[in-house]
Amino acid sequence: MGSVYKALQPDMNRMVAVKILHAKLKARKDLVARFRREARAMSHLTHPNTVKVLLYGELEEGELYIVMEYLDGRNLNQVVRRDGPLSVERAIPILIQVCGALEEAHQQGIVHRDLKPENIFLTNSAGMQDYAKVLDFGLAKVTERELRPGSIMLTQEGMVFGTPEFMSPEQAQGQTLDRRSDIYSLAIILYEALTGKLPFDARSSMEYIQLHVMSPPIPLDQRLADKTFPTGLGDVIAHAMAKDPNDRFTSTAEFAEALRTYAPSSFMPDWPPMAYASQPIPLASGPVSAPGATVRPDRIPADEPSAPAANLPTSVEVPHSHAVPPRMTSTLVVVATVSVIAGILLAVLAIKVF
Repeated sequence: MGSVYKALQPDMNRMVAVKILHAKLKARKDLVARFRREARAMSHLTHPNTVKVLLYGELEEGELYIVMEYLDGRNLNQVVRRDGPLSVERAIPILIQVCGALEEAHQQGIVHRDLKPENIFLTNSAGMQDYAKVLDFGLAKVTERELRPGSIMLTQEGMVFGTPEFMSPEQAQGQTLDRRSDIYSLAIILYEALTGKLPFDARSSMEYIQLHVMSPPIPLDQRLADKTFPTGLGDVIAHAMAKDPNDRFTSTAEFAEALRTYAPSSFMPDWPPMAYASQPIPLASGPVSAPGATVRPDRIPADEPSAPAANLPTSVEVPHSHAVPPRMTSTLVVVATVSVIAGILLAVLAIKVF
């Protein structure tokens, strides 16, 4: 439903990422409302393992934008595909960090709804390897090409969607979701990180959905013939993947506490904090004009928005992986351009997937 741009803010000498909702979708009030609502929600999230939102607003032509920190690294799916299944000592700290980010979101009533390895980004920060950042909190990924190959979109009272491989049973049935749905998805992510396989054998999206609802997962200890796991870890994952939400952990903090037993001794026991003080980022007041923009229309594909820019507050670094959906084999066209938002010049590299 939009594009993500890798952008340079020259005055701050830093890279940022700018997500744009196409002006052509301006008439879709449901998408516009969701983009605004979720941008506001993300602006309240300040947990260190959540991607930072720096600014959001509306351009003169009606495009909505979100400016985020830029991250350098790989998402969890890319890491597992490159390195193979992760060791318990590596996977557990990653998942505990993610639990911390989700706990803050859940305390504010935000349910992710589309947790998957592609939305967990790993980078190095402050000397810590595999520093996890959770991406795309509740942002509506409604275009099929942004989902995994074979994924589908489900609709109910607007846009209800997800990735079948990681859907909770209640999500697969179109029911109302709460934090326990995220816990189920997170358990599948951990299962796949440890084994390189999903807890169900299926050949289609619909078959995955049916298995989530009707069938028990393959126990962790039975998934790989040549790999064993610490006693009890499979039970923790099975508890998080219970069919009935009432039978799961009640919070990600509780799930993280159960996982700490299996974390290496070098992993800081009190990290990450399960709650974090939050300061909302104000919405830009009204449309933002772009005087002096030097965009050349012939340099940008017809269905791409003009390159974004923004009056950015001080911050750190957004996910390179946002620009190219993982597992995509489509041709990439790289377009360079320059534009202005609120009088601040940004040099932008736009990556478009066909």
